[in-house]
Amino acid sequence: MSTEKQLRREAGTVEENALKIDQNKAEQIIDALNTDLAATYVLYHQLRKHHWNVEGAEFEELHDWFGDAAEDAEDNADDIAERVQALGGVPVSGLESLAEHAPVESEGDDVYDVRTSMQNDLELYQDVIESVREHVALAEDLGDYASSELLRDVLEDLEDDAHEAQHFLEDDTLVLEEATH
Repeated sequence: MSTEKQLRREAGTVEENALKIDQNKAEQIIDALNTDLAATYVLYHQLRKHHWNVEGAEFEELHDWFGDAAEDAEDNADDIAERVQALGGVPVSGLESLAEHAPVESEGDDVYDVRTSMQNDLELYQDVIESVREHVALAEDLGDYASSELLRDVLEDLEDDAHEAQHFLEDDTLVLEEATH
């Protein structure tokens, strides 16, 4: 890292924005967006971990699904971060800041069977969905309709992926299971 530093914007600060959103309202929205940004990165990393570690008869389909779902999360995180910046804020990005802001926790570094992994993902999706849903309403109440719309789009992606995860967890499968007699 360079020893010559020119700090341009301090993390946690909010500058006046060109969007004409009151600074107090912008601060509230930025805080909510940074919470969702951090939660989305937790989700992203867990999905990417499952993409790397998935095994079994449905490997190819699940490997692709985990990869696609992680890409959805990454794209949504990018959109949220850019909105934070447009509102005059600084998007959380450091590992410590992400952990500090995230209202959710990942399953950790251990590798689980695919059903457990998918169940953990579904629970994580549900927690992130609740947070984003609350922040859609907050942005709407504060008159930031663009942030509200952005979060609605994120919410739609999250709900679609959660719904697909739930389908993977159904008990109907073509793979033979051992008899439990």
